[in-house]
Amino acid sequence: MTTAPMTTAPITTAPMSAARLTTPPRTLRLNQADNVLIAVDSLPAGTALAEGLVALRHVQKGHKIAAAPIGSGEAIRKFGQIIGFAGVDIAAGDWVHEHNVRMQEFARDYAFASEAKPESGLLPGEAPATFEGFRRADGRVGTRNYIGILSSVNCSATVAEFIADAVTRSGMLDAYPNIDGVVAFTHGTGCGMGAKGEEFDILARTQWGYASHPNFAAVLLVGLGCEVFQIGRLKKEYGIVEGPHFQSLTIQETGGTRKSIEAGVAKIREMLPAANAVHRETVPASELVLALQCGGSDGYSGLTANPALGAAVDLLVRHGGTAILSETPEIFGAEHLLTRRAESEAVGRKIVDLIDWWTDYAARSGGELNNNPSPGNKAGGLTTILEKSLGAVAKGGTSTLRGVYRYAERIDRHGFVYMDTPGYDPVAATGQVAGGANVLCFTTGRGSAYGCKPTPSIKLATNSDLFARMEEDMDINCGDVLDGVSIEEKGREIFQMVLDIASGRRSKSELLGYGRNEFVPWQIGAVM
Repeated sequence: MTTAPMTTAPITTAPMSAARLTTPPRTLRLNQADNVLIAVDSLPAGTALAEGLVALRHVQKGHKIAAAPIGSGEAIRKFGQIIGFAGVDIAAGDWVHEHNVRMQEFARDYAFASEAKPESGLLPGEAPATFEGFRRADGRVGTRNYIGILSSVNCSATVAEFIADAVTRSGMLDAYPNIDGVVAFTHGTGCGMGAKGEEFDILARTQWGYASHPNFAAVLLVGLGCEVFQIGRLKKEYGIVEGPHFQSLTIQETGGTRKSIEAGVAKIREMLPAANAVHRETVPASELVLALQCGGSDGYSGLTANPALGAAVDLLVRHGGTAILSETPEIFGAEHLLTRRAESEAVGRKIVDLIDWWTDYAARSGGELNNNPSPGNKAGGLTTILEKSLGAVAKGGTSTLRGVYRYAERIDRHGFVYMDTPGYDPVAATGQVAGGANVLCFTTGRGSAYGCKPTPSIKLATNSDLFARMEEDMDINCGDVLDGVSIEEKGREIFQMVLDIASGRRSKSELLGYGRNEFVPWQIGAVM
C-alpha cells in the first residue's frame, strides 16, 4: 500500500493519479506535511498499512488515521493545513476524530494578495466556449425563461401560490412553449421587522435581485398592503416602472383573496406573449455567473468533487465567466487561502472583516463557528469546521479573487468573486441567485436533495456509493477521481455540463421538480 504524499500546494487542482492509491484497502496522504492519512476504503482494526502502520481500531472510509504519533496539543494537519489540535496523545494508526481532536485559536498568515496573478485568458488556438442563452434587454443573459410570482410578505404567500397553481392548471401555458413555467417564490418575513437597517436592506436586495433576474422573462409581485416591506417603496428605490415584464398588486386594494387570484392570473396572461417571444441564441461563456454550493459534505468532498469543481471554475474564469464562492461560516479557518489570492489587500481585508463579523454574530447568540460541521458531516469523516472549510474553499479553484460582495448584492465583475452568506444552503443560494447567478453547481457527499429555480442546479456526488444510491438526484459522479480520473479531466466534464445545462438541458433536480420551496432570504434581525 502506498501513501505517497501529494507534492502540490494545498487545495489545488493537481491530478490525483491512481499510482498514489493501492487497493484494497486504500489510504491517501494529501500533503507531505500531513500527520493524518485518509481512509479511502474502510480499514478494519488490525489492517496493515504503509510505513509500518497498523490500524488500531476500525476506521470508516472518508475518516482519518494518524500517520505518526501526535502529542496532546500538537496541530493536526490535512491538506498541509491545520484542521485542529490533539486533545490527548494519539498513537500512530489510531482513528482521528472528534473524540480526540479539539479546537483552539492559532495564527493565520493572511499574506494579502501574495498569490494574486493575472488571468491567463484562452490558450493559443483555444476557441471561446459558448452556450445557448436568452439575451435580455439589460444585456445580461438568462439560462431559463420563467415567469416568477414573488410575495412581498408571508401574508401574501398563499395568494401567490394560488395564482401560480391557477395558471398551471388552466393549460394556458401550452400555447407558449418558450416559457419554462410560472413559479411562486414565497418567504416567511416582510413584516414584524424594522423599516430600515440591515434586515430590510437584505430583503430589498433579494427581492429586486429576483425581480430583475435574467432567468425571468417577467415577474408579478404580490403584497398584502399594510406590511412593513411596501411594494411602492421598493419600486421607488429601484426605479421600477410597471410594464410587460413587471406587474404588482396588493390583496387589500384588489378586494380580497378570490379577486386577487383572478387579477393575478389576468396579469400573467397579459405577460405571456412577450415572455414567449424570446429565443435562445449563441452567447459566450463569459455571460455565465456560476454559484458554488456544497451541502451534506463528507470526508471525500475536499478530495474529489470540490477540487474538481474548482478546476471547472478556473476554466470558466479563463473563458471570461464569473464564479461566486459563499457560505462565510464554512471558510472559517481557510480564509487565509482566499486573502492570499485577493487582487489587493483591500479585497483581502474584506474577507477578514467578514470572519470577524461572523465570530461576533455567533457569540451573540451563544454559539461558535465550530458548531458547524453538522452531525452528518461528522459521520462522513469531517471533524472540525477548519477541516470542512479547507475542503469547501477548494470549490473556488486557484483564480485570483476579484471582489467581495454583500448578501444578494448584484455581481458586477467577471472572474472569481466572493459573496457573504450563511452556510445554510437554501439561504446561501438565494443570495447568490439574487446577485445574478444563472447556473449553480452543488457538491454533496451525504446526499443533499437541494434544487433551485429559476437557476438550474447541477448536483455533484463526491463518492461513487452516493452516486449509485441516488443516481436520480445526482448529475455527475466525482467518486471516480479516487479510481484514477484526474481532477483536470473531471473539471472539464463539469464545465461541459455547465454549458449544456445553461443551454437548456434539464438537470436531475429540475426533472424531479425541485425549486419551488428553496427561496429562503436571509432573516438576520429581530422579529418584532
